[in-house]
Amino acid sequence: MNSMKMMKSRLKCLVFPVLFHAMLLPVHADGLDSLEQFMRLAKTGRANFIQVVTAPAKAGQTARSKTSTGIFEFDRPGRFLFNYQKPFVQTLVADGQTLWIYDADLNQVTARKQAQALGSTPAAILTSASDLKALQADFVFQAEPEKEGLQWMRATPKAKDGQIQTVLAAFRDTDKGPALAVLEVQDSFGQRSVLTFTAYESNPALAANHFQFKPPAGADVLRP
Repeated sequence: MNSMKMMKSRLKCLVFPVLFHAMLLPVHADGLDSLEQFMRLAKTGRANFIQVVTAPAKAGQTARSKTSTGIFEFDRPGRFLFNYQKPFVQTLVADGQTLWIYDADLNQVTARKQAQALGSTPAAILTSASDLKALQADFVFQAEPEKEGLQWMRATPKAKDGQIQTVLAAFRDTDKGPALAVLEVQDSFGQRSVLTFTAYESNPALAANHFQFKPPAGADVLRP
């Protein structure tokens, strides 16, 4: 075997194992793939969250932030619960027909028709449908670059007169499918809300009546 043939043979020995190994490596989904898998695989879910809301800075002042903590749960399609625990107790419950907002300090409940209240909101992206196509009438979706080991996607409401300007969502790859990691919302007033989710559980068992809400005795119930 001449030197040229020996060199080609060595190159084959080196290249083929590398190519074979590359074929076995997992293919990382982008943010849109992760969202679609999340919607398809996670019928129910539960996670702890920390929410930081930052208002736009006023002239000569620094921006101020407020931090809240709680538990988020959902049962697709259309039912979810945000149970705020600190610094104030507040509950947001969507039962499939009505969105209930309960402020414990005020002992006040606000009830709105869910279809009208959630049309182009982040909650609609996470809980209202089982596939991406069902949301494309209300949002424009695009994948964002991977960052900090998370798969990101952006959703922009098609309605120009809504309060939500843009939504960013990030997912973490797990052996049970994509796990919800971050939800970032920018509204039309310049306010930024970032929810970071931890201890995410995919498809926990949730009782059928888990998302039913009954106003506490003596609470004022508003139906705007």
